[in-house]
Amino acid sequence: MQSPDITDDRLTALEIKASYSEDLLDQLNMTIYRQQQQIDRLLMELDDLRRRIPEGGPHTSTNARDELPPHY
Repeated sequence: MQSPDITDDRLTALEIKASYSEDLLDQLNMTIYRQQQQIDRLLMELDDLRRRIPEGGPHTSTNARDELPPHY
């Protein structure tokens, strides 16, 4: 049988680990919450941009010269 001091030490170590685990879980939950808010904002911006762009894209050109990259 273990002495009370060893048992107390082990119990204290487990309580410390549990406390750190709870803190880490809270931090991860907050990170996920912030990321979801950012995703929601980006989706709203994407929808807004899609509404602004006319059908067929921002610039429809039939001239092949207009489609050359600017460095040519």
